[in-house]
Amino acid sequence: MRMQSRYLLLSVSVAGLILTSLAGCPIRPKGPEPAATTKIAPVPPAQRHEGRPFDVASGESLLTILAFRGGTLAKFGHNHVIASHDISGTFYVPDDIEHSTFELRIPVGQLAIDEPDLRAKEGPDFPKDVPDSAREGTRRNMLSDALLNGAQYENITLVSQHIDTSTPGSQVRADVLITVRGQTHTLSVPVTYSLSDGQLTASGDLPLKQSDLGLTPFTAALGALAVQDEMRVRFHFVAHAATTHGS
Repeated sequence: MRMQSRYLLLSVSVAGLILTSLAGCPIRPKGPEPAATTKIAPVPPAQRHEGRPFDVASGESLLTILAFRGGTLAKFGHNHVIASHDISGTFYVPDDIEHSTFELRIPVGQLAIDEPDLRAKEGPDFPKDVPDSAREGTRRNMLSDALLNGAQYENITLVSQHIDTSTPGSQVRADVLITVRGQTHTLSVPVTYSLSDGQLTASGDLPLKQSDLGLTPFTAALGALAVQDEMRVRFHFVAHAATTHGS
């Protein structure tokens, strides 16, 4: 009986640890994986913009990050959907698309964790119901000093560096300077865009490693519970032509 009690206590402790962690799935998402390259980059100088400004419509735009559980105790954890509905910023589009630029901001304190509707769209690896304790644990770990350090660095910023239009059709490759917790890196991101009737849309889907952004994936229980380094990032930005625009 004593051994059974100790085993039960250990099981409860492990379960509690799992529910308060940031977790993800050991199975990587299927489908094509557009290449993304990264390197440390200096803080960019102020950008010169050309062309017509298009302001991001936060309510119509969405960025999602899929985080996948790992480690030997992965089956006890959860995959997580992290979302931003609060992207702000501006795209500048001249006649020559290759000279387009943009500056975007993602407030980390407003990132949403595991919204049921978004989880449902991701299929069986993302069951709709996640305990509140798991969501709160995910938020706490994500914003902690060890990861995004949200108290000191309030925004993730995305600043265009170069637009490559050599791909036929409506897809371009954007070299983007992304600044996360004070460190700036360069990513090469495939983007599908459309421009009509005063509206610009830009969408993409790519794998991205936390370590490529200078982040250390969360682990607990001596690594038995962990978040995989590789995430999946999807974005759909909608921007409307600005009638007036300040600097």
